Amino acid sequence: MRPVFTIALVVWLMLIGAAIPVQAANREHEQLAADVRMLQEQTQQLQLLLGTLSETIKAVNARLDEQAAADRKNFADHKLLVDNLSRDVRVVREKVDESNVRLASLTQDVEGLRQLIPPPGSMMTPGAPTDPASTDGQSDPAAPVNPPPVGAAAVGMSPRQLYEQAFADYAGGQWSIAISGFEMYLKTYPRSEQADDAQYYIGESHSGASNHKDAVVAYQRVIDDYPNGDMVPEAWYKLGLSYERLGQPDRARSAYEQAIKRFPESQAGGLARQRLEALNRRTR
Repeated sequence: MRPVFTIALVVWLMLIGAAIPVQAANREHEQLAADVRMLQEQTQQLQLLLGTLSETIKAVNARLDEQAAADRKNFADHKLLVDNLSRDVRVVREKVDESNVRLASLTQDVEGLRQLIPPPGSMMTPGAPTDPASTDGQSDPAAPVNPPPVGAAAVGMSPRQLYEQAFADYAGGQWSIAISGFEMYLKTYPRSEQADDAQYYIGESHSGASNHKDAVVAYQRVIDDYPNGDMVPEAWYKLGLSYERLGQPDRARSAYEQAIKRFPESQAGGLARQRLEALNRRTR
């Protein structure tokens, strides 16, 4: 009996030993199955989360597109408004400039007419004798008659008209007529804003007629009589040119140097610098 019992025990132990790995394998399989199910659930949750996130991104993009379209429209509206305002400002500025020009012309005309009015002391009192020594109250035929006011020949013409007429003669090459016109303008309206221009164009007319000595005198008067005028830079430059044409390089050089020194940033100063360099090259 003992051997049989021993054999049975061995068989039983072998069966138990074989069952343990199977159970362990089953538990591992169940654990793996549980892990897979958990991963599947997590995947489903991630897919749902990704779907929600995608919808949110679409909504955000749509709002961004709407905002961008609204911004573009607002920008276009603002640009149109700015353009309209700029155009209106430009129109107003042009009208103001035109009004300023007209006002300056009217002011000049009024000033010219004021200069034509003789002073009160120069007018004869009606009924008063012209000769205080006379006893019969009659005027002395030999007594001098009060002269007409300066510029009487230009009566009926405003300062602007008189200046424009003289300038038209200058532009047409009528040098002597232009000189007479500008001289009449200066005699009639000596305090006009364009007095320095008139004196300058007297020099230009003499220069156009190749009367360079008279041109020198005229340009010098612009410098001396109108030191704050806007034609002074041009007068210095043209003075140098006139001296050059008269064959006086030293005086021409001096005039160019004055133009460069006094008005270095002006066009006349730049032209004077070029002429001075050319003059120095020729006289070396």
